Amino acid sequence: MKLSSLLFLLSCSLGFIACGPRYVLKDSKDIAATGWTYADSLQSDMFIGDTSGTYDIQLMVKHSSDYPYQNLYIRIHTIFPDGKRLSQPLSLELADKSGRWYGKGGAKRTLILPIQQNAYFDKEGAYRFVIEQFMRVDTLEGLQSIGIQVARKGER
Repeated sequence: MKLSSLLFLLSCSLGFIACGPRYVLKDSKDIAATGWTYADSLQSDMFIGDTSGTYDIQLMVKHSSDYPYQNLYIRIHTIFPDGKRLSQPLSLELADKSGRWYGKGGAKRTLILPIQQNAYFDKEGAYRFVIEQFMRVDTLEGLQSIGIQVARKGER
């Protein structure tokens, strides 16, 4: 009886895992304790082998409650397999107007921000994301890590 219960729980667990997001990329880069400078770009690579699906792209931001701003300006560059480069500045809201932090945690906050839903990649091959801080100060303190995740949604 115990073995059948264990097998049932194991099969249910595997079913839940199989139903979760299918990440093509899930990468996080730590920020130095001395801060994130203009010169410190963060880079993540992925390979797309099947262009029939759509994807959700999200950024993961971890910061301390001592981070001095309610937002974070970044510039994200997408480099396509053919060498084409697409650049986009983004303002990521980390707190509301009253200064209350979004995300989870106490003194260290974690926030997942959608940057593009239902994106598609029309070329097979290697893609690169490069993220630069784009604030008005050269050295940005209070950030622990920045990450990017790309999850496959379904068929187009």
